[in-house]
Amino acid sequence: MLTRVKSAVAGFMGGIMTGGGSGGGGGSSGSDLPLKFPYMRPEFLGLSPDEIECSADHVARPILILKETRRLPWATGYAEVINAGKSPLNEDQACCEVVVARRRPMSYCPPSTPSKTPTAKRRNSLPNGEVSTNREGLVFHYWALFDGHAGSGAAVVASRLLQHHIACQLQAVIEILRNLNALPPTVMGEEPDNSPYLQGNAPGPHRALTRAASLRGAAGAPSSPSATPPPPRFYMEKKVQHESLVIGAVENAFKEMDAQIEREKQVYNITGGCTALTVVYLLGKLYVGNAGDSRAIIIRNNEIIPMSTEFTPESERQRLQFLGYMQPHLLGNEFTHLEFPRRVQRKEVGKRMLYRDFTMSGWAYKIIEDDDLKFPLIYGEGKKARVLATIGVTRGLGDHDLKVHDSNIYIKPFLSCCPEVRVYNLMQYEHGADDVLVMGTDGLWDVLSNEEVAEAVATFLSNCDPDDLHRYTMAAQDLVMRARGVLRDRGWRITNERLGSGDDISVFIIPLMYGNRVP
Repeated sequence: MLTRVKSAVAGFMGGIMTGGGSGGGGGSSGSDLPLKFPYMRPEFLGLSPDEIECSADHVARPILILKETRRLPWATGYAEVINAGKSPLNEDQACCEVVVARRRPMSYCPPSTPSKTPTAKRRNSLPNGEVSTNREGLVFHYWALFDGHAGSGAAVVASRLLQHHIACQLQAVIEILRNLNALPPTVMGEEPDNSPYLQGNAPGPHRALTRAASLRGAAGAPSSPSATPPPPRFYMEKKVQHESLVIGAVENAFKEMDAQIEREKQVYNITGGCTALTVVYLLGKLYVGNAGDSRAIIIRNNEIIPMSTEFTPESERQRLQFLGYMQPHLLGNEFTHLEFPRRVQRKEVGKRMLYRDFTMSGWAYKIIEDDDLKFPLIYGEGKKARVLATIGVTRGLGDHDLKVHDSNIYIKPFLSCCPEVRVYNLMQYEHGADDVLVMGTDGLWDVLSNEEVAEAVATFLSNCDPDDLHRYTMAAQDLVMRARGVLRDRGWRITNERLGSGDDISVFIIPLMYGNRVP
């Protein structure tokens, strides 16, 4: 086992090794299958095949930006650069669209098949994002970054389809979301119960028997000996807000996207996996969904508001350890769910050593046993931390065939496709021209802190004409340039001779003031 782990770590590039068995992501088993979608750079860049080929220069690393003749909704800025050689292609993908979730019966949108049954339509938008209300459904703005690993297949597929899954999920609740004056019903299609014990209204005629009344033995219930409703025995039903339906739609869309990738890997060559960071603007609010180690922050009046959390082996240690504890067969009798400060040596069996498990945030001592000699489920620190000695992120899409090197231990059970969704109410603030949301893949954040990014963006925008719609693209280009650095004798270097990012870098800069103008 130790030899296999050393082999995996020695050949490790970018945090990923595909499984050694058949069906490995990006392995030979899928090479004879057709691609779901051809590899390309984001469609909104409008690059020709020759331009795409020239952009894949790992030495020059040209920064790609939106052409001056093109515009994205809200005058969004975008820039990207390829890695310094860790993979042949730029495995980041991006998407920016205005989408319509149409009012149709649910049968119109079968689960997991948006590519065959399009329910979302791309629409042109004015630079300030002012889109007329669509009578057929809900209009939402959508931005997304996908950071691929072990191949670009999953990132390419997700960049084409995830927005359609979100539209499909929203389609089921269009009428509820349109009626913001009434809370979402507990049972779809049912009218709210008029019982004064549920609503606090004055007594009045209501149904002889309702589900809530039956639970309480109220008037009309067969077990009630009196016509006078007794005091309620239970609390009122939980009040669910409209934004929770949007959060649920985003969460379910991620799960449906992951399920589609798993299913279609049987007929298409979809390599690897990807992290996913999405932003949905709907009904005055931004919904930021993150599964992986990309990041989004809001810069408002020189204040930094984090809008995502990175999911890494360290940040999700307790979840992963609990899974390994509850289902030890997933560890293949070769890993231990316990964490130690370093590898345990055989000579230390019987001694007391620091450890921690899924119940602990601190450390304690335990007597070392033979089982503790197994390789730790989580090993390493910071960017070098790995799950099962293989992968450095714990949430994302794809990776269904990923295995521990030269073994039959699947890693997917430890990876979650479920995003964390945070909400920002744009209508609560009046935003200025320099108030923005910055989205970036980990290639940006590996070398620049939130504070450095905020200072760079604020400084650049303050020196631009506020009426220049191209200013946000130029700010994104400046940010990518700062993270990439310049090529010197000792590699790519940034400020203070620190190492620059050798990873793919993709950045959106979204001005928030246009959100205040959308009707």
